[in-house]
Amino acid sequence: MLNIRTLAVLLASVCATATAAPFTPANDSDIVERLPASASDPSVRRVDSLRKQLAARPHDNALRVEIARRYFDLAMAQGDPRYVGYASATIAPLAASSASDAQYWLVKGLIQQYSHDFKGALDSLAKARELNPQSVEATAWRSAIHMVQANYSEALSECTRLVPNAHPLHAQGCTAYVQASTGQLAPAYEALGKALTAGAVAPELALWTRTRLAEMAIRLQRFAEAEAHFKEALALGVTDQFLLGAYADFLLQQKRPEEVLTLLAGWERSDILLLRLALAARAANDTRAADWASQLRERFAAAALRGDRLHEQEAARFELDIEGNPTKAVDLATRNYQDQKEPRDAEILMRAALAAKQPRAATPAVAWLRANKYEDPQLAALADKLTTPGAAR
Repeated sequence: MLNIRTLAVLLASVCATATAAPFTPANDSDIVERLPASASDPSVRRVDSLRKQLAARPHDNALRVEIARRYFDLAMAQGDPRYVGYASATIAPLAASSASDAQYWLVKGLIQQYSHDFKGALDSLAKARELNPQSVEATAWRSAIHMVQANYSEALSECTRLVPNAHPLHAQGCTAYVQASTGQLAPAYEALGKALTAGAVAPELALWTRTRLAEMAIRLQRFAEAEAHFKEALALGVTDQFLLGAYADFLLQQKRPEEVLTLLAGWERSDILLLRLALAARAANDTRAADWASQLRERFAAAALRGDRLHEQEAARFELDIEGNPTKAVDLATRNYQDQKEPRDAEILMRAALAAKQPRAATPAVAWLRANKYEDPQLAALADKLTTPGAAR
């Protein structure tokens, strides 16, 4: 994603190990755990093959970095944080020997941003780019991190650095994403749509672009166009939990929960998507609603015991929309907003503050909305309610 929030997840059934400190095996032939995704998944089979090669060549640093990167990509696609633990353990032995390896610093930066160590990630990605000035990924991820933290001028600067090296649509999409967040929604949407139709692009880039266009169309209240973008993205056949989550949210907003249950069937392993399943089941009076809510309750409770703050936004939404506990939701959303300032982070903070009759708690989100001229009718309505004298008291 590039959207980062979106892109780290906690798991329930294995919450005791999902985001715990990574275990480093004594040697590369040790089996830490069977991979959670299907054995028929070609990505999983490829990682398994590479690990067998590493067992025979334990000092092959390039192979070790490649395995770590593939684990990270699986985490992003599948929503399973165990893969990030595997990635971290895989590159841990390289800390003292890879100071001049751009790929090592890139993968380390990706792992750090997943864990919300944004400063560390920015430093590692800067090191990766220093060693490889043409690195598109390092620059794109730095832009994404700045977007998460609402540092829009820094994000735009990174987008500009993409121009000489990235696919034109990648650079255009990066710029449009910033513009759409700073008062230029309609022109950004139109320009990005035209750029997408200018030529053939890789499925992953097309998916990212379609998802961004869908989000922009929703804010412009062009709901038919938004749905068309979502369906085009799904048709690309690329597994991406952020796309699934975004489309599920759109369907929930459109009061079509039964379609969410179909869309996310089999995705209970991802907390982000399980939350959408629970919300949809509740809205559709599906008998699975209580069980899914119970699973989320256990997962979020276990995460809190571990001091794990990766998914406070989702936990806040759970407390507000399923548990009916706005006070706890405000606390979680407030802590989350200290690190992450994307629109969804602002939305849950404003909704929770309104429900809890604590309008001042949402002051940072309202200030962000207005200072950056962020265009979204739903968020604007929430901000108006929160700032109307006596409205939330």
